[in-house]
Amino acid sequence: MFMLKSLFGKVWSDPNTNELAKLTAGELYIVRPRSSPAALLLATLHDSASSFQNAMATVRRTSQEFNYQLVITRVYEEGEEETLDEDDESENLTQVLVTFLRSDPSLFTADDELQLLIDTALAFRSGTFDGLPTIAFRDPDGDEDDLYEFVAGVGVNAPTMTFFETAVLKAMYERKHQKSSEKARDADLKKLMWNGRTPRRTSDATHGRPGPAPTPSARETAINVLSNQMANSHLTPAAATPAPQRGSASQSSAPTSRRDTEDEQLYGRTELSEDAELLWFDYEQDAFAVQGIYKINIVKSLQRQFNYFLVAEEDEYKVLAHELTPDLNCKWSKKFLSFRWNFQPENTPITAWCVRFHDEEVYDRFRYEVNRCLWETANAISWDKAKKEDTTYAAETYKDQDVEMVDVEGEEEEEEDEVAEALSEDSGEEEEEPQTGRVRPGKARLEYVDPNDSDASSVDEEENKFYEGRNEHNSGMVVGHRTDRTFVLRGGRIGVFKHAKPGEVGVKHDMTVNQVKTLKGKAFNPKKMMLHDQDGAMVLMNPGDPHNLYKMDLTVGKVVEEWKVHDDIPVSHIAPDSKFAQGTAQQTFVGTSSNGLFRIDPRISGNKLVGDQFKQYVTKAAFSGVATTEAGHLAVASEKGDIRLFDTIGKIAKTALPALGDPIIGVDVTASGRWIVATCKTHLYVIDTLIGGGRFEGKLGFERAFPADSRPTPKRLQLKPEHVMYMGSEPSFTPARFNTGPDVNETSIITSSGQYIVAWDFLKVKKGILDKYEIRKYEDAVVQDDFRFANDQDIVVALKNNVLMANKKELKKPTRKSLGGPQLRSRVPESSEIVNTGGY
Repeated sequence: MFMLKSLFGKVWSDPNTNELAKLTAGELYIVRPRSSPAALLLATLHDSASSFQNAMATVRRTSQEFNYQLVITRVYEEGEEETLDEDDESENLTQVLVTFLRSDPSLFTADDELQLLIDTALAFRSGTFDGLPTIAFRDPDGDEDDLYEFVAGVGVNAPTMTFFETAVLKAMYERKHQKSSEKARDADLKKLMWNGRTPRRTSDATHGRPGPAPTPSARETAINVLSNQMANSHLTPAAATPAPQRGSASQSSAPTSRRDTEDEQLYGRTELSEDAELLWFDYEQDAFAVQGIYKINIVKSLQRQFNYFLVAEEDEYKVLAHELTPDLNCKWSKKFLSFRWNFQPENTPITAWCVRFHDEEVYDRFRYEVNRCLWETANAISWDKAKKEDTTYAAETYKDQDVEMVDVEGEEEEEEDEVAEALSEDSGEEEEEPQTGRVRPGKARLEYVDPNDSDASSVDEEENKFYEGRNEHNSGMVVGHRTDRTFVLRGGRIGVFKHAKPGEVGVKHDMTVNQVKTLKGKAFNPKKMMLHDQDGAMVLMNPGDPHNLYKMDLTVGKVVEEWKVHDDIPVSHIAPDSKFAQGTAQQTFVGTSSNGLFRIDPRISGNKLVGDQFKQYVTKAAFSGVATTEAGHLAVASEKGDIRLFDTIGKIAKTALPALGDPIIGVDVTASGRWIVATCKTHLYVIDTLIGGGRFEGKLGFERAFPADSRPTPKRLQLKPEHVMYMGSEPSFTPARFNTGPDVNETSIITSSGQYIVAWDFLKVKKGILDKYEIRKYEDAVVQDDFRFANDQDIVVALKNNVLMANKKELKKPTRKSLGGPQLRSRVPESSEIVNTGGY
């Protein structure tokens, strides 16, 4: 309830706020005995007058202290009000019906509003109808058998209903006790909720919705009764009577009714419920702030299959409801018995949350259940019906990995790093601002090129051809192995950027291929590109012609060959034959379709797919990436999240690592093949392919199959939820890469998300230190980044509209300052930020 209390405190204390709570969509109906003539008339005239079929409900402040109104307002669709004004018959029927249904028709104002003083005499209660939340109430001055029911629209979620109900109860409390409800306990408010029995919607009662048409005699009876009452009435038409400010209401006995408590139909089925401490990350305090002890539930939606919610409640009030999806950036900590995540409602800042459990048994139980739900959501398969080995693999992967398996040497290295960083911070040098323009090589640093510098004019003229117009932006990048060049794709153009000399940092524009064209002169925008033949050629993929590949001669900047791969098999991804093949004269390379893996040889006549080096799967494999080792072994990832390891093309995979459900958007492998990094949207998986026991101990998963009971457990790399909150948006990683080169030890993993490049120390990752990463923010979104070849310090970065080089030393530990996120005010989030409005 802490979020609700904060919101009420802000709203209730402001005397200028007249509307204190609102349900913006719904319908108003009247529940009454079917034998009533009015009920028969409702069935007859439902199209024009049986209810407010589009309405909203409001708790409104009055001019008298401690008095509030419950107001139901008719909402007209565009043009509807004018149509009704022109329809005299409809208008008359509406007025007749209002007069007939109510003994006090003046409560319907000229603005089509029903206004009632909020008092215990309303017999206020809540429930459901056809799976939709409702509030119900009496008019103390109306017909004793009448019950008004407001059925909330589909877009009104449960926490919003809770907020509205609580507002009504607070207003009721203040009127009854003639004092502020600020210190009212939840139990005091709940006592005011009427708990009698509502009439059942069976054959003896009617809802204001269209039902079976009454018989002619019944219709005639209803109209005759109505005519007689109107003839004997001296009431003024409701539309002409202003609504009076109503005083005290009579405390008449509540009608016989039943409160609807179909929580399961409204909220879903609770799979697990545990008491835990709920925390919210306070941006200004740079720490998680404890909000209290709440009931934390895992709720299964009854509306959609494999759809779950994390719900926090206090005394049956739902105060938080977040859909369990991989985008939550979930992070577990065995050390602190905690679960952290991010949540970002539409058009509002991203937030960070945490629940902390009181003992390890509860923590383990909750972690297992959340991970099971996430797995089912991602795979659309019941956990209980899946293969045992697949769920065991998933359970092992989801286990806590915050226990740092570090030796003394590793600890000393980390201490040295921290001391070095502290000394660097105390050196007196100001932190360098991110570069915002074009750059060229300088002495061991980036030098900004002044656009007014006459020496740079020739460079500007050529570079402008690459960046000019067309509403395009950089979309891809490859780094050369032999030429010390970086090639950047921008629409149909390719920009060539020259690296600084060894020992210096920087790039400068060298040339531009202005428009890629086929041999027949048809322009196209390449989808992907790969350096080939000692970096002297570029293999291009045309999204409009997936069966062909195009070879560009980089010395002349033109396509010189077109290769038909296969008439029926499209190419979705390509990779060198081996890790460093692009820097050699090797002509063959690797390709994949959505469900096939094959070798391509441009030298053979006809189709270039090598027939005896082709492996195709019958089922949809959905391959999403391929990478090769120095020995030519292959790792193939898929959109389903599985990874296959091949020792050669044309045979079945030696190892198949099951899907965890998260689509893999990129894969890379170390030169030796020992380690794989697979990129998902919100996290990376690092996998050790070394077989640690059994008959093939010491072999790699590329060479031999892992024993079924000892598959490698991926190490999950992700950003901390509090750091994501500083960054201002949920993670969306670009394909991660190891630094690489012949006889080079891989020491780093580089990726990017939004405006940030992120680097993990691979040596620490191998030791189990998974949350130590460094980061740097740029002025624009990062399209792709990669290490300079055979170098683990210089990082080439392609922004949407810039290309530059950074030194790894420029990356900093993630802090509020280094991340430079949006300046949020310190506050408890509003209800729209703490609840998921997408279906719970």
